[in-house]
Formats: sequence, structure tokens, C-alpha cells
Amino acid sequence: MASGIITTMIALTTTLSFYLTSSPSKPYYHSLYISPSLSNNQSISHHLYTLTRRPHLAGTEANAEAASYVLSTLTANNIKSHVAEYAVSLTYPDSRSLTLTRPPPNPPTTFSLQQVVYDNDPYADVADQVEPTFHAYAKPGIVTGPVAYVNYGRVEDYTAIKKAGINITGCIVLARYGQIYRGDIVENAYDAGAIGVLIYSDRKDYGGGGGGTKWFPDDKWLPPSGVQVGSVFNGAGDPTTPGWPSSMEGCERLSEDEVERAGDVPLIPSLPISGADGEEILRWIGGVVAEDEWQGDEDAPVYRIGPGPGVVELSYKAKQVISTIQNVIGIIEGTEEPDRFVILGNHRDAWTFGAVDPNSGTAALLEVAERFEKLRKEGWKPRRTIIFCNWDAEEYGLIGSTEWVEENREMLASKVVAYLNVDIAVAGAGFQASATPQLDQLIIEVTKQVQDPDNSTQTVYDSWVKTAKYPEIGRLGGGGSDYAAFVQHIGVPATDISFGGGYPVYHSMYDDFVWMSKFGDPMFRRHVAAASIWGLVALQLADEEILPFNYSSYVNELKKSAEDLETELSDKSISLTPLFKSIEKMKTAAVRIHDEIKEIKERKGWAFMWKNQPWRVRELNDRLMMAERALTDRDGLPGRPWYKHLIYAPSKHNDYGSKCFPGIDDAVENANKLDTKDSWGAVQHEIWRVSRVIAQASLVLHGELT
Repeated sequence: MASGIITTMIALTTTLSFYLTSSPSKPYYHSLYISPSLSNNQSISHHLYTLTRRPHLAGTEANAEAASYVLSTLTANNIKSHVAEYAVSLTYPDSRSLTLTRPPPNPPTTFSLQQVVYDNDPYADVADQVEPTFHAYAKPGIVTGPVAYVNYGRVEDYTAIKKAGINITGCIVLARYGQIYRGDIVENAYDAGAIGVLIYSDRKDYGGGGGGTKWFPDDKWLPPSGVQVGSVFNGAGDPTTPGWPSSMEGCERLSEDEVERAGDVPLIPSLPISGADGEEILRWIGGVVAEDEWQGDEDAPVYRIGPGPGVVELSYKAKQVISTIQNVIGIIEGTEEPDRFVILGNHRDAWTFGAVDPNSGTAALLEVAERFEKLRKEGWKPRRTIIFCNWDAEEYGLIGSTEWVEENREMLASKVVAYLNVDIAVAGAGFQASATPQLDQLIIEVTKQVQDPDNSTQTVYDSWVKTAKYPEIGRLGGGGSDYAAFVQHIGVPATDISFGGGYPVYHSMYDDFVWMSKFGDPMFRRHVAAASIWGLVALQLADEEILPFNYSSYVNELKKSAEDLETELSDKSISLTPLFKSIEKMKTAAVRIHDEIKEIKERKGWAFMWKNQPWRVRELNDRLMMAERALTDRDGLPGRPWYKHLIYAPSKHNDYGSKCFPGIDDAVENANKLDTKDSWGAVQHEIWRVSRVIAQASLVLHGELT
């Protein structure tokens, strides 16, 4: 008996000695990461101020200087870093003009197309470095025609115009920003027969709604002269190298005619204009009064559809050049699984100063890097490799990230655990998240550990769920940021987080450090919280022995989408049986892998399993990682082969919109128009395709051959 007690005491002493002499556990470092002692809002503020001192459009010297700053900051924190350069096709404005001709005897008006520098603007000395307002990849040309007002330029807006018996063929249309991607506004106008497009920022949406509302710098709202610039390219990556990288050593390129025939660049000219200019044009549009939902604020004139009597001449000439862009890549190598990558990504290039979009995210990225270095000084080493990516030319069409993914496609497809994107880290109050569904629970658990930047008595999670029983998490089917190549092209699990939603000075010259420090985040606490959540998600994915994925969330999402589709097709002779059967298979697989993980945790323990059967843990993680890849198809979406993911991709008529089962959605839209046997047969075919990839994902989760 005494012998047994002594043996037990020796064992306990040995175990205690091990814990006392070994380095702290990973949870210790994770808690340390989000502690106030490691965060630094002053450092984040300094990074943002430095990055936004000048406008830094892709391909410019100023953006190259910003890349050098990011590179030097990563290097200073002992992160092995390099620059990955690409030679890509970019466009810049050469000349543009806009003239409104009114009925006689009223004289014509030629608009200045200038954003006004406000009194005491600290950036007045570099305001002339802001490019003239334009749409990247807009069709050059000179067009003249009567003006027609088309609300937000959506498909349903044109349907309403057609139902009203109004013909806009040969017109220049005036649309307002706010509901869909500007490239789709132009494409929809072309499809409706328009010859040109003007897009303005309506005061109702961006100016505070009238009634004496002040604007920046006195309030957050867009000034009357403010213009939202941006790209009208509907693809991803360099338009001249679709599907392959734009190598600095030279590469195959499409000609301008081939790019046009590919269908992703506009075929009619367009120009962004200010709210003030848009309102002046609206005063000279007659005809039918637009419905209430199409009207402006209380101070606006009555909006009519037209066309005319006002006539507009739009002229645009572009410079198209092959420019060098620079992605900055930093790597912290993992100690136990260095061939498994967790990637954090943010873009650096901006249309103007970019304090919100994107450099609030860049400043947060550098804060994460600095905190990770502090952890390493305390003894932390990541299990898996962590990669920092600061992308270039995102604003033109996700170019930097797309070229890098296309160049490294096979390596990334076999090694990336997850991609964690932050485009805009802070635009205001309120946490927002989007993700592929298996990462939902991880985001939720992390937000429960991070203090709310606007209320120190609660967590981010507490404020997130105040208006709902369960936090709302969006999906990554839209083409709005750099997660697109990872999710939609190669099938990598991903997240995208931010504080605040849309903000009034978006893509204008007023998106500067002053706006951020007065209205976006005066104390830079939201930046700190964004970096805390971003970095803690990365730490969990890099350090947990078994990846914190939950595919039950995915099953629930697929089931809901299938039920919505069933309702939509209830009066059609379409079978959804294959889709529901495949989802049931995935449900079984998700339950099974969850039980496997639970068994390891409860019965044998992580340490035992990793020490005695490391291959089993590795194989389990591979199944969790690769199931997302199985949801892609090598042929891609019909007519959109670059988009390989059959569950998430952009809506065909709104690049910002996220559609579940995008191939099915496109086929249904086409069948509703044609209503032929072949068109409905195409719908059934797309249902079978989606069913097959879900079945493949189920097999991957099972990990056994049939």
C-alpha cells in the first residue's frame, strides 16, 4: 500500500515538475495577446497617419512608398518578408468632360468635375495628387444623348421602367450609387440599350438626408462635391491575364479586343459624378414622375424618369499602361506543421487617402504583427505557419491577391488552412463578420473574449447580439474584397471582419485621417478590437492541435438555401431530391467527424494522441481543411469559369451580392426568361452539379473510400 502511494507521489511530482519547467501553454499566450499590456492604439494611429499622408493609387510612387513602410515594419518585428511584384494592366484618366444642354434659351453647363478642398484641409498641399474622378477600365469614347433617371440601376429598376412604357435606348442614364456594384450598374445600362452612364452619390444616401445637415469636415457626411470613384471591371485579377499570373518576366496577354470579347469590361462609357452635379442634371429630366422609393430627400427636386429634355455629352479618354504592383508578404514559420498556412490579408492601395478603405485594415495588420513579435519574445511559437499578405491593386479588381493566388495555386490549395481578410477594419461602430460557415463558431467564441471598444462593461459578442438572438454572419460569395480568389477560385475557408458598415465618404478624397480621427474611431479603440479579434482567430487556427472547424454550421446553411430554392421552384417540374440527399450525407459526415474530435478530447487527450498517433490528428485536420476544396468544380460556373466554387460566388447582376448556389441561380434566371425545355434542363443540370460537390465534401469529411 505504502509502495503504491510513493509511486503515485513520484508520478505527481514528475508531472508537476514538467509543468513548472516547461513553457506556458498556448491558451496563456492567446490570453496575453488580447491583454491591454500588448495592444497599442497610439501605434495603430501612427501607422494610419503615416500610410495616409498622400494619395496612393495602385501603380504610383506613393503606393510603392507605402509598400516599403509595410515591409520595413514587418521586418522590424523579425518577420521574414519580401515583395512579390507583378506587371498588370491598369487604367488612369487622361481627359474627361461632361456638358448638360438645356432647352433654349437656357445656356449649357460644363461641369468642373472637381472635389472641393475644404477650409484648413491639412492635406491641401497634396490634393493635386488625387487622380481626377474616373471609373477604372471604363470604355473610352464620346457620347451624346437625352438623360434618363434609372434609380439604382438594378435589373428590377429597368423592369419597372419598361413596364411604364418608357424606352431608354440611345439615352445616357443617370443612376445613383448605393445598392449594387458600379460595374453592374454600367452592364445593366448597356443591356437596356443605353449609350453611356453617369453615377452620382445622392444626398439621401450619402449626404445625411438634407434638412440643413452639415457635411465633412463638420459632420461625417459626404460634401456636395464629393465623388465616389472606383472600378467597373466585372472580373477578378488582371483583365489581360485571366486565370494565369501577370509575371514580371513576361507572360501571355490578351489584346484589348480579346479583353472586350471576354465580357468583363464595359462596352459603353461611364463617369462618376458628385451629388451636386447629379441633382442639377435631375432638374432637367422631365416625363413621368418616379415612384416614392426613387425620390431624393426633402430638399431634392422631384425626380422624373425622362428621357430628356436635358441632353448630356459625356467624353472620356483613358491611359492604359502595364504597371508594376507590389504585394508585401511576411512569414512566421510554424514549428510543428510548417507546411500548413494561416494567412492574414489586407490591401494597401487606395483611390485617394484611404484612411478607412483600406488602411484602417493595414494599420490593424501591422498591430497584429507587432503583438505576435511581443508574444515570441515571451516564448510563443506558432504550431503552423502564419503568413501576412498586404495586397496591391485590390481597388482595380482584386488584382494583387488574384495574381498571387494564380501563381501559387497548387501550393496554396494543398497547404492553406484558412484565409483571414480585413479590408476595412473600421468605418464606425458595430462589429460585422462574414465567413464560410465552418468558421462561424470560431468567430463567435473569439468575440466573447474581446472587450467591446465602445462599452468596457461588455464583450464584442454582447453588443453584437443585442438586436438578435444569434449573431448575423454574412457569406463570402460577393466579389467585394481579397477573399474572392481564396474562396471562390481555390476553395479555402475564409473570414472577413470589420467595425462599422458603409460610410458616407467611401472612395472619395475625404476618406482621410481627419475623417477617421473625428468620426470613424476618435480613440482608435475599434482598431485595437479589430486587431484583437483578427489576431486571436489566427492564433486559434495556427495553434490548436485540431482545427476549430464546425461543419454542422455549413450543413444548416446549405439546408436553408435548399429550402429557399424549393420554395422558389415550387411550381416548376424540377427535382431537388439530389440536392437534399447530398446535404443529408454531409450532415452525417459532419456529425461523425465531430464525434471523432469529441472522442479524442474526452477519452485520450490531445497530448496522448499527438504523441502516440500524430498521423491520425494530421489526417483529421486534412479532412477538415480539404472539405471546402471539394465544393469547387474544375469547370467553374457556366460562362464564368474562373469562379470554381459552386456554393458561393457573386450574383451575376451584382458583384457585391452573395448568392448561394450561384450556378443554379443563374440558370433559373435564364429559364424564367426563355421558359424552354432546354433552359429548365440546364437548371436541373446545375442542381446535379451542386449535389455532386456536396457529396464530394461529405466523402472528404468521412475520410474513407467508397
